[in-house]
Formats: sequence, C-alpha cells, structure tokens
Amino acid sequence: MTREQKRLTAPKTGHQSWMSWGPYLSERQWGTVREDYTRSGDAWNSITHDMSRHYAYRWGEDGIGGLCDEHARVCLSVALWNGRDDILKERLFGLSNPEGNHGEDVKEVYYYLDATPTHSYGKMLYKYPQSKFPYNELVDHNRGLGKDQREYEIEDTGAFDENRYFDVVIEHAKAAPDDIYVKITAINRGPDTAPICVMPQAWFRNTWSSGEDISAELYELDEKSALLDHQDMGDMIWHCPSAQELIYCDNETDRELLNTGMNKSNYPKNSFHKYVVEGKLNAVNVEKRGTKVGAPHFLQLAPGESKTVYVRLYSKQLRYTTTPEEVFEQRVEEADEFYADVQEGVPAGQHNIIQRQSLAGLLWSKQYYYYNVAEWLDGDAKHPAPPEERLLGRNNIWRHLVNEDVISMPDKWEYPWYAAWDLAFHCVPLALVDPTFAKKQLALMLSAKYMHPSGQIPAYEWHLSDVNPPVHAWGVRRVYQMEQRRNKGIGDLEFLEEAFHKLLINFTWWVNQKDADGNNIFQGGFLGLDNIGVFDRSAELPTGGKLSQADGTAWMAFYCLQMMQIAIELALHNPVYEKSAMKFFDHFISIAKAMTQMGGEGLWDEEDGFFYDVLNLPDGRNIPLKLKSMVGLIPLYAVEVIDSETLLQLPRLNKHMHWYMEENPEAKEIIPSFEVPGQGQRRLFSLVGPDKLARILEQLLSPDTFLSDFGIRALSKEYEAKPFCFSLDPQNICEHMVRYQPGESDSDMFGGNSNWRGPVWFPVNYLLFESLQRFAYYLGEDFRVEHPKGSGVQMNLDQVANDLAERLVSLFVANDKGERPVYEKGSVFNSEGFSENILFYEYFHGDNGRGIGASHQTGWTGLVAKLIQSLHAPLQ
Repeated sequence: MTREQKRLTAPKTGHQSWMSWGPYLSERQWGTVREDYTRSGDAWNSITHDMSRHYAYRWGEDGIGGLCDEHARVCLSVALWNGRDDILKERLFGLSNPEGNHGEDVKEVYYYLDATPTHSYGKMLYKYPQSKFPYNELVDHNRGLGKDQREYEIEDTGAFDENRYFDVVIEHAKAAPDDIYVKITAINRGPDTAPICVMPQAWFRNTWSSGEDISAELYELDEKSALLDHQDMGDMIWHCPSAQELIYCDNETDRELLNTGMNKSNYPKNSFHKYVVEGKLNAVNVEKRGTKVGAPHFLQLAPGESKTVYVRLYSKQLRYTTTPEEVFEQRVEEADEFYADVQEGVPAGQHNIIQRQSLAGLLWSKQYYYYNVAEWLDGDAKHPAPPEERLLGRNNIWRHLVNEDVISMPDKWEYPWYAAWDLAFHCVPLALVDPTFAKKQLALMLSAKYMHPSGQIPAYEWHLSDVNPPVHAWGVRRVYQMEQRRNKGIGDLEFLEEAFHKLLINFTWWVNQKDADGNNIFQGGFLGLDNIGVFDRSAELPTGGKLSQADGTAWMAFYCLQMMQIAIELALHNPVYEKSAMKFFDHFISIAKAMTQMGGEGLWDEEDGFFYDVLNLPDGRNIPLKLKSMVGLIPLYAVEVIDSETLLQLPRLNKHMHWYMEENPEAKEIIPSFEVPGQGQRRLFSLVGPDKLARILEQLLSPDTFLSDFGIRALSKEYEAKPFCFSLDPQNICEHMVRYQPGESDSDMFGGNSNWRGPVWFPVNYLLFESLQRFAYYLGEDFRVEHPKGSGVQMNLDQVANDLAERLVSLFVANDKGERPVYEKGSVFNSEGFSENILFYEYFHGDNGRGIGASHQTGWTGLVAKLIQSLHAPLQ
C-alpha cells in the first residue's frame, strides 16, 4: 500500500480523520435555493453576486481555492486585489441564469491540477487579470445576446491580452489530520511590473444568527497569529509567518447597506473590502478580534517574478516542528506515488495527464452541503417567518429531508448542489481512487434523510421531485465490481445488500408512479434529457393524452437487469436472493414484451429499425414520434450477459428461467440465447437481439446521423438540413419543430443552459460504451459491423466500443501545436500558458468538440478517467 492508501484506510473519527478537512467550500453560495427567502421563489435575485459581499449566508459559505472542515464551521480561502478592481475578489464571478443568454455561467479562468483522496495534498490554478475586472462588460454584453448567439466570455474582453495576468497557484498540504498548510504563489505573466494584494483568510460560518447556541470567536495572539476558539472544533491557531499585520471583522450582514435593518456588528462581512480596496483603515476591528481574520500582502511583481505566501492552521495542542517546504515536498512525492499505483497500465503521456487532472477535478468538487427543508420552509426563530407562499411552493412535500454532508457536486460554481443522477456517474471514476467515498455517496441518496418515504430519490434543490433516470442500481453495482476486482475477488457484500434493499423501495416507486396503465410502458417525464423531445416532457402535453417513452421504458428494463445482477451476486453467497433474481427476470421480460409488441405496435419501428416515443392521444390514436435521438438509443443499455457457470451455481434461478421460457414461447424471441447460447454458452438478456442491434448500429455508427469525431450525438445530424416537424393539423402545418443544434440551445427550456439536440454528452456515451462491450462478450469475434458506416471497415463490437472511447478521450488530447478540441480554435485557451491545463465541460459540440455549459463539470465528464482506465487497464 502507498502512504496515501494507508491514510485512506486509517480510522476515521473526529478531528483525527484525514478526511475531516478538505476542499469542501462551495464556489457559489449566492443564487441558490437554500439562501432564497423571497415570496416569489426567485433564487437568482434573492442573493446576487454583488449582494454576497455584504450578506452572511444561512446555509453555507463560498470562496476561491477554499478549504473547510466537514461541517464548514471553519473556512479558509484566498482573497485577491489587483489594485484596479472595484471590489475585493473573495469569490468567483459569473452570470446568474437571467443574465446569461445561455443561463448561468462562471466568467473566470481556473483549473484543478492535482489532489489526493484524503486531501493530504491539493493544487489549483487561478488566472487573475491585471486590468480592471470586466464585471459590467460581461453582464451588459451577454444580456444583449440572443439564444442563437455564442456566449461572451472573459477572454473576449481582452482581459488576458499580452499575458497581462497573474497565475495564482493555491496548494494545500496536511502535516497531520488537523495540521494544514496553505501555499499561495502569485506569478506575474505580463510584460510590466504589476501590483497584487494576496490575502489568505479564515472565518467561522455564521451559525449563531439562525439560533444555534454556539460559541465562536477568533482573536490575535501576535501580529502573525490568531487563535480560533470554536466550541465544536477546539482551539486552533491560524499562523501566517510573512504577515505584516492581521485584520479582523465579523461574518455578519451589512444590513444598513442592504437596507434590511440595523447592523449587529460595527465590522460586518464587507469590512475587508473597505480596508483593502477603499483604504479605510478604521473599517476593521482595532481590538483585533471577531469571526473573520485576514493577512493582506501588498506585493509588486516584476515580469516573470513570483512570490509565495504560506499560512498554517493547526490544533493548539500541536508543536510547531515542521517547515512548510518539507511538508509540501513530502505530500507531492506521496501524491505521485499514489497515482503511479492507480494509473498502473496507463502509459506516461497525454492519457495519463488527462486522467490524473480529471480525478483531481472530481476530488476538488466535493462540497459541504446543508439543507434542512423543514427549517427552510418554517424559518428560524431569530428571524421573521418566511412568506406563507413557500409552505405550498418549492419542495414543500420534502419536509423529512435533512442534508448535511460532504457531497460530490457536478460543478461547485454552476451546480453547487447535488444532482442525483449525475452523482451516480461521479461515483464510478471516484471509485478508482476512493471506493469507500464512492459507496458512501451512493448510500446517501438511498438513506432515510434523502429518499422520500414514497421511495423517490431527490433530484436537486431546484425541484426535489423532478424525475431522473434510475441509474443508482447501476452505480452501486459498478462501484462494487470495481472494488471487487481491485481486491482480487473480494467485494463489499454488506454495502451491496443494504443498497439492494433500498433500491427495492425506489423500484417500487417507479412501478407505482410512472406506469400509468400498469402495462409496463413508462412515462418518466423529461428524465434529465431536458429539451431532447418534440415537447417539454416535464409538462402537460399540448396535444393531451400521454407519452409512452422509449427511454423511460428502456431505463426501467435497464433497472430490472441491474437489480437482477445484484440479486445474482448476493445469491451466490445467500440463496435466499435467488427469488429476487427471478422477480427481476420476470419483470424484465414483461417490459421487453411490452416495449416491442405493445398492442401489436410497441415502441419499436420495424420499418425504420429504431425505437421511438409514442404519443397516446385521448381519441385512442397511438402516433409514433419518429425523431431519431438518444431516446431511441437508450434501449441498448438494457443488456446483460450471464455465464453458464453462474447459472449452474444457482439451480433454482436456472430452473425458473427455463420454465418461464417454456410457458411463454414468445419470450424466446426476446431471449433467443436460451435457444442458441452465445460465446462460452453465455446467456444474453437484452431488449434487442442481434438483428435489431445491427439495424440500430447502422444509424448509431453513421457520420451522417449520430457518430461524430468525438462520440455519439444526442440527436441525429440529419435534422440539420431538414428539421423534424410534428403536427396534428390537417393542413400539415409544422406545429412542433426539432432542429439539430450541435452547440448551445436556442430554447429557454430548463433555463436555457442545457441542450440535448445535437451535442455529445458523457454519461449516455459511457453507457453505450459499456453496452457495446457486453454485446461483444456474448456475440464474440464473428459479429461484425461496418464502422464508421460508409468506410468499408468491418469491426467487432469490442473494437467499436474502444473506438468510441478513443473519440471521447480525444476531446482533451492536444495536437502537435498544443491545441485541444475541447477549446475553440483561436481561443486563448489553446495558447501557451493555458492549453497545458484542461477543463472538463458539461457537454461538447457535436461537430467540433468544443466544450459547452459548465466549464468545471468534472462530475459526469470525469467518466473520461474510467474510459482511459478501460482502454489501458481493462481488468481494473
């Protein structure tokens, strides 16, 4: 075991846990549902970026390069000022959803470069312009753009012209679980000497204003040290050896400035801004005490010059026996040692770098998340009651939900709240470095504090009742398998068994809530695919009736097979689970029959060789919506292969399967492998047999439809020249149009910051990759298809799967000029000083691979790390 792996397995109790401190500080607390106490529920305008400088948050904190303990009681971050900005930069700037022409969007440049899973070491890079930061220009320019126009970014303002910026490298290293060093290095990349104020800071999250009886104060020990006295944390010392002085204020709202009442403190939250930017020396507490402390360093840096500021936070009981240089040198060495083990089999070079930085982004994207819905609805004792409207508004049926955990976020600025279906995908690459954390994340979503008593898994804070694809059984099983392989066949059966019982409740919710007629055809709603359909699938249909969904039904078939396989794994150790496997086998067959044969029509179109949604109108007509999209590809996910040896170990299940097939001859068309076993006498369970599979692959692998150079598009490219039109009008007037859009959406649906009408999305591509592998395992070398279509090249399905993986990974691979497809051609991001670092976006342009959406979506785009592992070390 490496030294980092030993820390991962060390006891995890209290302050002595290596996991008790980490980069758990959010990057945006403003503009969240939790902080919204308005009558209208307008979270974006309740607390804005500008207001956040003056407002003490209720449910969390935010900062740049931040660290905090696992309950965010004590927070550390870096504040900066370039001598020209109007404000002290204490948090990252971005547009709110109403301000952006494509929704919310961070307008800063920063990268997560390295991290270990215990957060013994971490490194990030922030690029800070030397000119006045263009806050107003970014807001005003974007506000004037239409949905059909590209976003206006910070690099478009000229902020990085002539390299007039600072690289601010923020690193942290732990000498012990409660002994933390932070290293801040500012480097002048510009041609002239330039000023910068670098101010490390520490503060207490304001828990006292909500009524919590807590004692928390910090005060000066000497001009370089402050004592942090918190009743839950014990006494800690915050020490900055290079400090000329320490300044103090309180983490309190400036009510007078916000016109909300009298100030509780003479030195509210914005006092550091007044001191540093406005030069008001009396703005900070002359008594050298408060709930927030900073150490301003006013530096002048010549071209190419760098200066470093260290700060240390440690328990008062510790002795000062180590130097920061020694600690950082050792932790960097240990990080390299750890990743050498994790990446065994991944050759040195670009894939190695991409994988390590992707994993770093996942680890940096952990966040302390606090949301007690009952308290949020009812309000706090020390504050006026919230408006009555909220009691019948957002999330009012989720009173049981109490979330206070460190959770993997999709993006700590754009999505600083968990998204349940995203999280299942996060856990797969996270399991490469920390399977224990991955398992705990999945268990959280299934716990009583999260899952609704009805069995529904909460979606996200904007609407906890939204319905996401049921991917958690897959996530549980994949994380279990990865750890089992890593441990040479030994898996965490307790985790698997507990998750299985919780998933049974969720599966029952799906069957009861989303199968309106009880005929095994499902109507899940938008299912996370936002604007992919002809209609807004989260709303009432404009035509009336209901939508029988190819993707919703396929997801449930997929769910059945995952549960069947989990039950089989458990049955190999406890025969009682054989009956559960039988139940899910039967249910899968029922869904498969309904999907392919429903009323003689089904969701499969024999003429087109594709699956479609079917519109069930009130007058009894069933109209296929013949739109070729990811909706019709998701049925490929419902595929599993069982080895004959496994069935021989489960005689009751084996007997039941054969009995079922004899009693239901039509099922043999769905599971033909019982008549003709595949390679090695394996059994195939799938919504499509080899014939249907071949027909779908003709379209999947065509550059004219789904196949791009960078993965599988969410919508067929054929709709670029000839958009899809749907109408019930006798005159055949096009009432609903869907056009191929490889980049940003032109729709306001779901806030206008998501698009499933053409781009490449990692989660659905990754599941296609796995599905092709499973088909290959059954069909073997002899089953070949033309790939790409029109090339004349025949490949087996393993080769097709690997080619898909290579296309997805190639998004981040630099050419001989250092340019990466993920960055727009000619962009500053493809220039020296920028292109060495990688951003993992939310989704990608369907034609050129440009990154779109959240720019630090190392959540499900972090699956690139698992794809790289599959290409180079497939047995791990």
